[in-house]
Amino acid sequence: MKTRPLNLIKTLSLSALLLTGMLFGQPATADPLPSIAKPDRPAISIIIDDLGNLRDRDLRAIRLPWAITYAFLPHTPHARELANLANSLNKEVMMHLPMEALERKRLGPGGLTLDMTRQQFLHQLRDDIAAVPHLAGINNHMGSLLTQHPGHMHWLMQELGEHDALYFVDSYTTKTSVAIQAANENWVPNIRRDVFLDSDRDPAKIRAELRRTVRLAREHGIALAIGHPYPETLEVLEQELPLLAAKGIDILPVSQLLDKHMQRFRTWRAFLSP
Repeated sequence: MKTRPLNLIKTLSLSALLLTGMLFGQPATADPLPSIAKPDRPAISIIIDDLGNLRDRDLRAIRLPWAITYAFLPHTPHARELANLANSLNKEVMMHLPMEALERKRLGPGGLTLDMTRQQFLHQLRDDIAAVPHLAGINNHMGSLLTQHPGHMHWLMQELGEHDALYFVDSYTTKTSVAIQAANENWVPNIRRDVFLDSDRDPAKIRAELRRTVRLAREHGIALAIGHPYPETLEVLEQELPLLAAKGIDILPVSQLLDKHMQRFRTWRAFLSP
């Protein structure tokens, strides 16, 4: 495993790491997007998950005119085409990586499971990464079982460290997830989901969860929400997102929210230093 100096991780922004490849010594997988973050404004990121299976549905999501981040399921019929389109529209692309759940739900293609050997796990993971172009990061699809297991999470993070400056978002499908700890121990930039927008597809409930995301951003500086390309979710976003700028809220790609997250950590660390 590569040794990476901790101070370097904490000093450089994620966008700089993506631009230079300094963290991993290789060209970046995805070019960094132009920064739209404003230092003193609260910011949110929204990830739309589960893309790649239904082209027309997913096109509506990708055409939202804000800096939404799009997470594609690997090996789905339209993932490559739509990831290319999202990238051409200056939208950030992630892979929504299927991982085994406690409920043993069907994973679909590209899934990672607890019974895999390390060799099988890495072979599938590398195949999944190759299936989605323009990757900036990865988050877990389901995974309430697999994200609890330190060994598998270390396999994952060690491999992410070999694929340019990919970040990891813990979708946080279980409170006993060890994914963030494993990412930290392997120098992978990371952040955890704060809000699921549409666990209930009632538009009033989705609107309430979006407003909760904004409240969290006002309280803590940043907040990360995950939603899906449901018609109800997209309609709420189309109605509500134009109002956020007027309310002083930035909508950022996840990589730029991570920059703000890392800056908060550096400020906190400096405050505690003698």
